[in-house]
Parts: sequence; C-alpha cells; structure tokens
Amino acid sequence: MLTCWVLVHMGRNNKFVIGGIGIVAGLLVSIFVIKIQGNSPVEVYKVLFDYSVASSFSWISTLDNTTPLILTGLSAAIAWRAGAINLGQPGQFLMGAIVAALLGIYVPFPWWFSIPLILVASALGGALWSGFAALLRQKYAMDEFVSTLMLNFVAEYSTTYLVTYPFLDPKAYVASTVAIKKAFTLSTVDQFNEGFYVAVAVAIFSWWVVERWKIGYEWEMMGLNPRFARVGGCKIRNNYMWVMLYSGALSGLAGGLLILGGTQHRFMKGIGGNFGWDGVMLAMIGNNDVSMTALFALFFGALKSGGIGMEFETGVPSEFIMVMEAVIVVSVVATRSIIEFYGGRVRAFLKARKVVKR
Repeated sequence: MLTCWVLVHMGRNNKFVIGGIGIVAGLLVSIFVIKIQGNSPVEVYKVLFDYSVASSFSWISTLDNTTPLILTGLSAAIAWRAGAINLGQPGQFLMGAIVAALLGIYVPFPWWFSIPLILVASALGGALWSGFAALLRQKYAMDEFVSTLMLNFVAEYSTTYLVTYPFLDPKAYVASTVAIKKAFTLSTVDQFNEGFYVAVAVAIFSWWVVERWKIGYEWEMMGLNPRFARVGGCKIRNNYMWVMLYSGALSGLAGGLLILGGTQHRFMKGIGGNFGWDGVMLAMIGNNDVSMTALFALFFGALKSGGIGMEFETGVPSEFIMVMEAVIVVSVVATRSIIEFYGGRVRAFLKARKVVKR
C-alpha cells in the first residue's frame, strides 16, 4: 500500500522529492564504487563536505563553480524545453570567454562602462554561435543536434589558435592571453566571485520569461506539440530562432563571467573544463525546469569544490566526481521515469476501480 501511495502522489509536481531520491541513490551507488577502490566512504564524504560547504572559503569555491553551471544548465534546459536540441554549450561558452578576454585587455573605457559592455558582448558571442546553427536549420534543414555538436570543435580549435599565436602571452607557461585589466575583475578582496549574483539574477529573469511571458509559453508549447503550437498561432520559425539565440547567450555569458570573476582572469587553453557538458547533464536531471536546474547546479558546484580536497586528502582522483555526477544523472532520470510510468498505471487502475464500483 505504501508503494502504491508513493507512486500515485509522486508525479511531475513532486520534482524536489524525485531529485532528492535520485541524489540519495547516486550517493549510495558511489559508496559501492569507493569501497571497490579500497577507500573509506565515510572519510571520502567527510572530505567532500569539508571542502564544499564547511567553511567560508569552501563556500566561496562552491559558488565560484556554481556560477557558470547555472547558466550552461539553463542554456540547455530552456532550449530543450522548446524542442530545440542545443548541444553547443561548450562552444558557446568558449566564444563568450574569448570575447570577454580580448575586450578585457583592449577596451579603453572605465570599469563601470566596460564590465557591462564585456558581459553583453560575451553573451552576444554565444548567441551568434548558436544562431549560426539555428540559421543552418532554417535555411538548409540541417539538424541542430549535429550542427551544435560539431560547432563545439570549431570553437575549441579556433580559440586555441587565437591564444597560441596572435594573442599569446609570451610569459605564460601554457597557451593563454595576458590577464585582463584588474579594474574589470569581479572578485572582491576575499576572492568571492561577484558574478554569482549576475548568474542568480539571470536565472530569476529566465524563470520569469519561461513561466510568465507569452514567448515562454509559446516555447513550451513548441516543445510539447509543434503542430498544436503552429495551429494556435505561434510563430514557430521566429520562436525557434529566439530560443536558440537566448540559449547561446546564456552559455556565452557563463564564459564571460568565468573570465571576469574567476581566478585566472585570462583565456587559457582548456579553460572551462566540463562546464558546458555539465550544463547538459544539469538540464537532464532538472527535467528542463529552471528552478531545479539552478538548484542542481549548486549541488554540482559543491561536488567540484569537494573533489579537489578529496584528491588531496584521500588520494581518490578528482575525476571520480565525474563518475559520481554520471551516476546521479542516471539515478535521477531512472527514478523519474519509474515513478511516472508506474505511478500513471497505478492512478489509472485506481480510477478504473472507482468507475466499476459506481
């Protein structure tokens, strides 16, 4: 009976419970993997906690990692919600980052004008990169699944060339630009990334657009049923272009905030790590929901911060965090699918019994 009650009452509206169950399942599976490696799960999780949320320094590190994750996660979630398959977050992130780095070096204006200018320009860089894929879809019917994916490699090799040759810092040990002007950085004296406030503000605005604006409703209808949306008067082509541009702008802004608010303040080869692909995973476990994606971004940011200490204190490689993230993604998606599938059957069965009794 308890199982039936759980399945009946855990639908799409219980997203927080489903997410929590998935996280717990992921952590339990990770315990098994840790023990196989010959380590103590208690010790590993204690170190993860200490280096992610146990002190002000660890919180600063967690929020620093969370900042780009919020934006790349929303980038994928909002696009997928509208039925646009944007897998170009890594490339759009890089384009936004390189724009921010170059403007941060050469812009001659004061900081109060330059910082907003750089952030807007980085968002435009990501938007143009995703807009190119959208244009290929509309003009030549090219699947954006392929175009956005392939454009990631173009962005990676193009930016690598720029920082290896024309904009190379000759004093750097790795291929990178020189540091941006100190006045343009967003970190305070205690190294807190003020870009986190920007990411939260953009997340709130994105929620408002998706949940309250007419265009957000049309995007959702496009994702649920394109034919119904078209018959209902939605301008499918225009909305598709707008959602791709907005999605790319979010990833580009994430790259810009990493340059202005990170620790390096320059574009380096390999910058950003897996922030783009992590955004794709966040959209999957958040079920394309803005609030859930942002909350999971905070959780993933904590894992990334704790992973550094885990490797230092326990000897478990930080790459294990990627394994843990993958397990959590599978657990959350599987939990959601099981509850929705069997919950629907149980609800249908109970309704049928009521009809029979009448």
